[in-house]
Amino acid sequence: MMPRLPAFEAEVRLPIAGFDARDDHAFPGRRAAVVHLQGCPLQCGYCETASRMGPARRGMPGEWDAIEALLAARGGEIDAVVFSGGEPTLHADLPAAADACRALGLAVGLHTAGSYPERLEALLPRLDWVALDTKGRGADFDRIAGRRGIWQRHARSLSLLLEGNVTFECRTTVHWRDFTLEALEQLAMTLADCGVRRYAIQLARLEHCRDPDYCRPVADAPPREDLETLVRRLRRHFESVELRG
Repeated sequence: MMPRLPAFEAEVRLPIAGFDARDDHAFPGRRAAVVHLQGCPLQCGYCETASRMGPARRGMPGEWDAIEALLAARGGEIDAVVFSGGEPTLHADLPAAADACRALGLAVGLHTAGSYPERLEALLPRLDWVALDTKGRGADFDRIAGRRGIWQRHARSLSLLLEGNVTFECRTTVHWRDFTLEALEQLAMTLADCGVRRYAIQLARLEHCRDPDYCRPVADAPPREDLETLVRRLRRHFESVELRG
């Protein structure tokens, strides 16, 4: 009888677009490293990472291994890793990478727009925290994201999070080319009515937007004082509301 060969685990292949060795804001309450993965199906005008994302691709051999070694070497300096993008759920090997991080004793977080609910569902048992990028209501989501039909996928991802046990927040990046104050309040109240308990509003930064028109200030943008008033008004509907930026 031929001797039985040992089983080998398939190599994890992830396209690395960037690595932040420490980011204390990426995962609330944790000292996290952030792994940015290349590729995104969306075309948001305000996106500030588009220049380094490039087209989606499969990771080269050794790319993930190098990141895993960096994470292992940081020992007690971090207690979590966050997968961000682009859109990290674009990549089929992400669950295996999450398993590897858990084996290192790290909590695992995810930044996602919910574009691939089936993959999010497979990831959820491996996750400790999720930030769900909620770009708008219904057709407004598709308009802001630059892709038709994406809001239904996002809605399914939100349902999975609402039905599950993983701590999550919804977050909305606001560029006043895309929003009015009234539209932002409608979105926030829709999320509250759905059962979302944690919400963050992030002001888009104008320095490195994908669309050059988004780099210009919006003449009729509401004053910050009005936005802060809205945030105070929303606090009665959520456990936590934050204004960032």
